[in-house]
Amino acid sequence: MQTLTLLAGGVAAGLLAGTATCTAAQGGLLVGLTDGRSGHDPALVGWFLAGRLVSYTAAGALLGLLGSAVSLPPQARAALLVVAGITVVGFAIRLMRRTGCSAPEPPPPSRYRAPLLGAATILVPCGVTLGVEMIAVSSGSPLAGAAAMAGFVLGTAPAFALLGYVLRRVSRTRLARWAGLVAVGAGLWTVGAGVSLGGWLAVPAAPAATGPRTDTVTVFATRDGYRPSTVTARAGVPVQIVFKLVDRGCTGTVAIGGRDVALPATVRLPPQPAGSLRYVCGMGMYTGFIHFS
Repeated sequence: MQTLTLLAGGVAAGLLAGTATCTAAQGGLLVGLTDGRSGHDPALVGWFLAGRLVSYTAAGALLGLLGSAVSLPPQARAALLVVAGITVVGFAIRLMRRTGCSAPEPPPPSRYRAPLLGAATILVPCGVTLGVEMIAVSSGSPLAGAAAMAGFVLGTAPAFALLGYVLRRVSRTRLARWAGLVAVGAGLWTVGAGVSLGGWLAVPAAPAATGPRTDTVTVFATRDGYRPSTVTARAGVPVQIVFKLVDRGCTGTVAIGGRDVALPATVRLPPQPAGSLRYVCGMGMYTGFIHFS
């Protein structure tokens, strides 16, 4: 019963919440299927989705069996996002260089490319993916964890199939240049999200102008970020951060102190020195600061 419930929940999450965010975050990898003759083969999108289903199902089984021990820490996910973004930019440049009917046909692509690219989407998680992974971890069962992740892939499959169809239609037309430019933007956005998640170019926030100084602070997670984006607390004393979830989205998982936390939750921190502590959503899109003074 638990397995069927998680399967249905995964499908619902994919259809209702994961379609837009995951297609935006992972759809750039589909550009890798639009090289020359491969761009006209509809079966490749099916193989892409099959690879995605296998990798997500396997990951769900591992999460259900071993729990959070197999989850990638934020820094590792950040590095993978940067690599994925650079890969998407490379695919996009190749697509734009072959625009026009007079472009020579490249050699046939490897038959393993489509399923491998689909499987690679597990390394570029969207916010809803992280939420489903948390469900798989909490299930404590490899079968239930696999069902949750497989259901999520099935729920998002129509959006990926539609995107693959559009890319195939434009891959050998003049619109390919515009599609390539959009893909370059998506790749750069992915790189930026990875840099943000890793905190490699983070600049400390300025102290908040107003607001009470307290050992307990409250932060609201919305679709558009964390509110307030900067809060204050006393340095040198234990602090708890109460994260309240307003909207479902990528802010529903926060990376703080080198670990992922599914919201709503209360995060307790030991006494902190004076300065700013940065946290970020699971996709690296939205950040917040706690200023200790």
